[in-house]
This record gives sequence, C-alpha cells and structure tokens, in this order.
Amino acid sequence: MKMRFLTVVAAVALLAACSSNEEAGKANTGAGTAAATTAAKPGVVPGSQADFVANVGDRVFFAFDKSDLSAQARQQLAAWVVFLKKYPQDKMTVEGHCDDRGTREYNLALGARRANAVKEFLVAQGVPAASLKTISYGKERPAVLGDNETAWAQNRRGVGVIGE
Repeated sequence: MKMRFLTVVAAVALLAACSSNEEAGKANTGAGTAAATTAAKPGVVPGSQADFVANVGDRVFFAFDKSDLSAQARQQLAAWVVFLKKYPQDKMTVEGHCDDRGTREYNLALGARRANAVKEFLVAQGVPAASLKTISYGKERPAVLGDNETAWAQNRRGVGVIGE
C-alpha cells in the first residue's frame, strides 16, 4: 500500500517537474508565449504563401507539350499580379513542371519554358523582374501520381512560391 502511494506521488512529482521545466525554458527563450500566441490565431499572415494559395491560387496549367499561356492561365496570372503589387516586398519563385511523358532532359527544358512564360507575363504586367526567379523541375515533382490524362493535366503546371 505504501509502495503504491509512493509510486503515485513520485509520478505526480515527475510530471509536475517536467511541466515546470518546460514553462521555465519557454520563459527563458522568450519563444514560448509568442509562438503559442501566433499558433493560436486563426487565419493566415497577409502576403504569405498560405495567403497566396488560399486567396489567389498558386498554379496555372498548360496543354500537352506547350508552354504558351491559355486565356484561363492569363486570368489566373492577372490575380498573381494584383497580389504581388499589393505585397511588393514579396519575392516569388516560379516553378515549371511537366507530366511524366518524355525524357528527363526534354521535360526540364519544357518546364523552364513554362516557368519563363509565367515570369514574362508577370513582368509585362508590371511586376519587377528582380522579385522573380524561375526553376524547372521537369517531371521530377508530380502533383498527382498516375498514368492517365487526369493526372497528366494536373502535372503540366506553373507554380508560384512566395518567399523563395
């Protein structure tokens, strides 16, 4: 009976000690309260990648083996322009992606043409070229796995990434 009581008391003391040390560590670093407050706030930070994805949309799509912008892509990119002008401090990386058909080398070149087409449109609409960079991932980073037109269509894309 005494042993059980002592075990329970020891367990409670151990848990209390861990809790106190954790709080003391947060107080010493100054990160505990700020991080908890930030994480507890609903919504997203204006001008962030999360804001861009949620309120604008971070991708445009391309036809098979093409790097020219469709009317729908231009409409989406016009929304990117508004966002980037609203947050001129933001930098963006434009990623070019392809479906998995074709060679690695061909798809890297096609992805580069797609990323550059997006960048050229944004610059033509007044976004400073210095705030944009491009990268091609070719077929290396598919958004959707599968060997059918639905998957391929989702993988032929340009993606805007804020803060890179």
